Amino acid sequence: MNWFIDAGVMEQKSGFLGDKGKCWLWWAEELSVRGWKNHIYCHYFGSKKIRETWWRKLLFLWVVGWLLGSLWIFWFMYSQAVEKRKETLASMCDERARMLQDQFNVSMNHLQALAILISTFHHAKEPSAIDQMTFARYAERTAFERPLTSGVAYAVKVLHAEREEFERQQGWTIKVMYSKKQSLAAEAQEVSPVQVEYAPVIFAQDAFKHVISLDMLSGKEDLENILRARSSGKGVLTAPFRLIKSNRLGVILTYAVYRRELPVDATSHERIQAAIGYLGGIFDVEALVDKLLHQLACKQSIMVNVYDTTNSDEPISMYGANITNKGIYHKSSLNFGDPMRKHEMHCRFKQNPPLPWLAITTSFGALVIALLIGYIFHATVNRIAKVEDDYREMMELKKRAEAADVAKSQFLATVSHEIRTPMNGVLGMLQMLMDTDLDITQEDYVRTAQASGKALVSLINEVLDQAKIESGKLELEAAPFDLRAVFDDVLSLFYVKSQEKGIELAVYVSDRVPETLIGDSGRIRQIITNLMGNSIKFTEKGHILLTVHLVEDVMACSLEEEKKGHSLYSLSGSRVIDRRQSWANFKIFNQDLPGFQQILSSSSSELINLIISVEDTGVGIPREAQSRVFTPFMQVGPSISRIHGGTGIGLSISKCLVSLMKGEIGFASEPQVGSTFTFTAILSRARANLNEYKPSEFQGMTSLVIDHRPARAKVTRYHLQRLGIQSELAMDLKEAIPLIADRTQPVNMVLVDKEAWSKNADLWAIFMDKLRKEKKLDTPKLFILANPCNSARNGSANSMEYGSTVIMKPLRAAMLLVSLQRAMGSGGKDNFQNGVLPGLSLSSLLQGRQILVVDDNIVNLRVAAGALKKYGAEVTCADSGKKAIMMLKPPHKFDACFMDIQMPEMDGFEATRRIREMEANINDRIKHGEISLEDCGKILHWHVPILAMTADVIQATHEECLKCKMDGYVSKPFEGEQLYREVARFFKSNTKKIQ
Repeated sequence: MNWFIDAGVMEQKSGFLGDKGKCWLWWAEELSVRGWKNHIYCHYFGSKKIRETWWRKLLFLWVVGWLLGSLWIFWFMYSQAVEKRKETLASMCDERARMLQDQFNVSMNHLQALAILISTFHHAKEPSAIDQMTFARYAERTAFERPLTSGVAYAVKVLHAEREEFERQQGWTIKVMYSKKQSLAAEAQEVSPVQVEYAPVIFAQDAFKHVISLDMLSGKEDLENILRARSSGKGVLTAPFRLIKSNRLGVILTYAVYRRELPVDATSHERIQAAIGYLGGIFDVEALVDKLLHQLACKQSIMVNVYDTTNSDEPISMYGANITNKGIYHKSSLNFGDPMRKHEMHCRFKQNPPLPWLAITTSFGALVIALLIGYIFHATVNRIAKVEDDYREMMELKKRAEAADVAKSQFLATVSHEIRTPMNGVLGMLQMLMDTDLDITQEDYVRTAQASGKALVSLINEVLDQAKIESGKLELEAAPFDLRAVFDDVLSLFYVKSQEKGIELAVYVSDRVPETLIGDSGRIRQIITNLMGNSIKFTEKGHILLTVHLVEDVMACSLEEEKKGHSLYSLSGSRVIDRRQSWANFKIFNQDLPGFQQILSSSSSELINLIISVEDTGVGIPREAQSRVFTPFMQVGPSISRIHGGTGIGLSISKCLVSLMKGEIGFASEPQVGSTFTFTAILSRARANLNEYKPSEFQGMTSLVIDHRPARAKVTRYHLQRLGIQSELAMDLKEAIPLIADRTQPVNMVLVDKEAWSKNADLWAIFMDKLRKEKKLDTPKLFILANPCNSARNGSANSMEYGSTVIMKPLRAAMLLVSLQRAMGSGGKDNFQNGVLPGLSLSSLLQGRQILVVDDNIVNLRVAAGALKKYGAEVTCADSGKKAIMMLKPPHKFDACFMDIQMPEMDGFEATRRIREMEANINDRIKHGEISLEDCGKILHWHVPILAMTADVIQATHEECLKCKMDGYVSKPFEGEQLYREVARFFKSNTKKIQ
C-alpha cells in the first residue's frame, strides 16, 4: 500500500511520458491558471508586506468608499421621500379638485333642469303656473340637489315695446344693476334707461329677493354672460366678482330659456330669436370650497387656493390667501363646463416636512456595518499568517488522503481481479470434472468445491462493488434483456435450497410490463438475488413470492389483491406483511411532487417505472435492528453471520444499485410473520422483442387451472400465458365440473395444485369420468402441480392412476414448456434447465467450427478450450496477442476467436484493432481486384467474429470492446446461456464465415 501511495500512484501520472512529453507537461503546469493563482497568492497576498502596507491602503479606500456610499444612500432615500411627498400632495389635490368639479357638474345639471321647468310651466301655460312664491319655495326645497349654488334667479326677456305693459303687470319698474364696486340697497337703485331689450329678474330665491326688478343686461359681466348663453345654448360662467350684500367672491352660471325645443344644429341667430328668458345660478365660491374641505378628513393637512386663470398673466384668486413661501405645491385643473373660462386649484402642505430619519439611520447604519466589516477583514488578515501554515499542511494531508483512496480502489480492483482469475480456472476445471464419469461421492465432493468457489467469487464481487460504490465508479449497462427470463434464472438458482427447506418459490410479472426492456440485467439480477437469498436464509416454511408491476398501476388501483385479507389470499396460506407498508415512504407516491402526473403518463413514453417486491414468511427483522438494515457490514445480530453466513453488504449494495436506476428501496417486516422488500427502477422500453424462440405449438390452446388459492392460481396462469395458453380458473372441483360441461371450445389441459387434489380426493373419480364422457375424442391432459416438500410427494401414486403428469414447482417458462411438450408429445426430449429456451443447441451451433482461443494464462486457456470442445468445436490455442495476429492473417481457417483482454506485451484490445486493420486492408484489395478470390480463400469480405473473454465485465469494458470493433464478450468461466446467446448471433446460419 505504501508503494501505491508514495510511488505507484504519484509517479505513474508522468512515468509514461518521454522527455518531450515531460517538457510540455512542465510548461502546462507553469502556464496554468491555478499555477498563476498560487504564485500571486504566495508572493503578494501571502507576504508580510501586503498585510502591513497594501492592506492598510485597501482598508483606507474601503472606509472612504463607504463614507461616500453612505452619503449617496442618504441622498437617494431623501429624494425618494421628497418624491413620495409630492405624490401624496398630488393625490390629495387631485381628489379635492375632482370632488369640487363633480359637485359643480351636478349643480349645473339641476340648473338646466330648472330652466326647462320654467319654460314648460311659466311660458307654455296661460296663465302661468309659477309665481314668485312658488319659485322661491321650490328653489328652497330642491337646494340639496344643487350643493354648490347659493341661490337662483330668473330674468325674463322684455322688449322696449313691451316694457310699459310688463311694468304695469308686475307692479314695479325695471331698475339698473350697479357695478360690483357699488353696494347700495335695491331701493336706491335707479330706473333702467331706455334700450332695445331688457332682462329684469322676476323670480328669485328668498335669499336673493333684492335682485328682483333688476335689469341683468345693465351689468357688463351679466350682459356678456346672457349674450353668450343664448347664442350657444350652454351654461356660461362670469368672471369672479363681489356679490351684492355678502361682498364675497362669487360667479354666476347663466342658462338661456327658449320658447320651443330647438334642433341640435340650430344657428346662433335662431337661438337668439327663440330666447325668452335667462336662469342664473349664484355660486359663493369661498363658502362652497370651505364646505367641501370640511367634508374631508385631512382638510387641515394642506392649504388650497382656487384661481380663475382665463387670463394667465393676471390670474384671479377665487379662494384662499396668498402664499409667499416657495415650498412644494401642486396644480390641478378644474373644468366647470364653460370652455371660455379656465380654473385651477393650487395645493400646499401646511407643515414643513419632517426630518428624513429613515434616510439618516439607514445611511448611518450602512456606514457602521461597513466599518465593522472592515474591522473583521482587518482582524482576519492579521490571522492569515498563522492559518497559512495550517492550510498548506491540510492541503498536503488532503492530497495524501485522496491518493490513498485512489490507491485503495486500485488495490482492491487489482487484487480482486488477480484472485478471480485463478478462481475462474478452478471453477472451470471443476465444471470440466463434472462432465466426466464420477461416482456419487466424487460428484458430491466436486459440487461442494464448486459451491465454495462460487461463494468466494460472489464475496469478491460484493467487496469490489462496495469499493466501486465508495469511489463513485460503479456504472450501469444499457442493453436489451428479457426481464421474465432473468427472474426464471434467479428461481433456478434457488431451486435446490427451496426444495431442501420445503419453501414454495413463485414469480409473477404483470401483463402490462413489456417483454423486452433496456437496462442493466446483471445488476437487476444481483438485486433480486440478494433479496431472495436473504429470504431463503431466514424462511423455514411458507413461501417466497416475487412480483413485478408498473408504478402507475399501483398508484391507480393499489393492486386488487392488496385490498383483500392477507392470509386467505397469500401464496401458501400463511400470514404475510401488507406490502403497501414497504413503499409507504417512497417519494414517487407523493401526489404533491411535480413529477406525479408525469409518472402516471409514463406508460405511453419510452420510460418504464417498475415496482418489484420480494415477499417471504420468514422470521422477520427485529424492530430494534430495522434502522440499520441498509448499513454496510451490519447484520441483525452477532449470531447471524455464524448461523446463516454472509458479509452484511448485500442490502447496502442493492440500495446503491437502486439509486443508480433512479429508484427507491424500502421494506416492511414483523417478527415471526415475515418481511417484504420493495424497490422501484426506471428502465427504457425496447423496440424489438428478444424472445425469438417462443414456442408456437401451444398457441390458441385452452387450460383449466384448479387451485383454491387465488394468488397461486394467478401465478400459474401467468406462466401459461407466456406460452400462449389461455387459462380459466376454478377454486375447486365443484366449480370446475360445470366449466368443463358448458364449454363449446375443448379444454386441452387441466392443471391441478397438489393441495386442491388432496382436498377433493373423493371427487376426482367423478371429475375424470366427466372428462371422458364429455370429451371422448380429445381427453384433456391432466397435470399435478406439486410443491417442493415431502408432503407434496406423498400420495403422488394415487394421481398416477388417472394418467396425470406431475410438474414440480417453482414454475419457469423453460421447465413448464419441456414438461408440456413431453406430456403432449409435441417437443424434443432435451432437458433444458435454468431458463434456457429450447431451439438450436450449442452443439448444433459449434459442431465442427474452427475456434481460436487466445489467453496468456495456461489454466484459463485449458478451461476455455475444454468448454468449447465439449460442444463439438475444434479449438486452437494461442498464448499471446501477437500469435493471434499471425494466425488470423487472411486467409485463415478460423470461424471465430475468443480473446482474453488482459495479456502482457499486447492486450486483447490492441490485437483486435490490428486484426481489423488487416481485414480492412485485404477487403480493400479484393474490392479493387488486386487479389484474386482463390488467393483469399474464395471469400469476398473477411470479418472473423472476435469475442472478448473477461472476468470483470463492466460498462467501460463493454464500451472499449465495441470501440475496438469486437463482436461481443463472454464471462469466464463460460456459462451455457451466455455462450449460446453470443455465438447464436453469427453462427445461426450454416455458412462458415460471416459475411
